[in-house]
Amino acid sequence: MRIATAFLAGGVLLLSGCGGDEPATPPASSAVPALTVTSDAFADGATIPAAFTCSGDGRSPDVAWSGVPAGAASLALVVSDPDAPSGTFIHWLLYDLPPEDGGVAAGEVPAGARQGGNSGGGSGWTAPCPPSGTHHYAFTVHALRAKAQGGSTQELLDDIGGKTVARGTLTGLVAGS
Repeated sequence: MRIATAFLAGGVLLLSGCGGDEPATPPASSAVPALTVTSDAFADGATIPAAFTCSGDGRSPDVAWSGVPAGAASLALVVSDPDAPSGTFIHWLLYDLPPEDGGVAAGEVPAGARQGGNSGGGSGWTAPCPPSGTHHYAFTVHALRAKAQGGSTQELLDDIGGKTVARGTLTGLVAGS
């Protein structure tokens, strides 16, 4: 819940840490309208089931959203872990989603959507696998005034942050070993 409040309030930037090359999450702009983000797999602030982590089959959980404002050109979904030891870890960067209420089914990438780089060095979903402690995984949906432009992960995150007209976050927890 702590992370959701920070994103929605627009008052906190989650930056990469300690000299690493990990990307920051999209910059928080001035306060924007809130989207509602939910999952059938877990409630906001609750534990993400093991099936969606490296302890299970590691597929992405379902994510749904509503409240997309009229005039949005595109949506982006950014899944980040600000508790990672070397700074914020991007688990999934999904963009070019249709600008309408909807969602992503578990383990799926919608037709036409694009996947940006993640902090694991690839693209697509990287399942949560925290080394220790409890980590907060923020599933943040951004409604954008124009389609996001590709490039490096950080350039894409910056572009998303600069084009956000509405945003909502669902936070799930995973305890490390």
